[in-house]
Amino acid sequence: MKPEEAAWIKDDRLEDSDSLPDPDILADEIIADLQDALDQFATIAASLKGT
Repeated sequence: MKPEEAAWIKDDRLEDSDSLPDPDILADEIIADLQDALDQFATIAASLKGT
């Protein structure tokens, strides 16, 4: 699926879903969070190799 073909489904259970950032901003934030987690895990893995 191409990014421009992606659809976002609004979750009506959220009380204030209209105030959420745009999907592209959310995606960028998720990528940044995952990269941080990967960097932290790489540090842990490197320290385990040293023991």
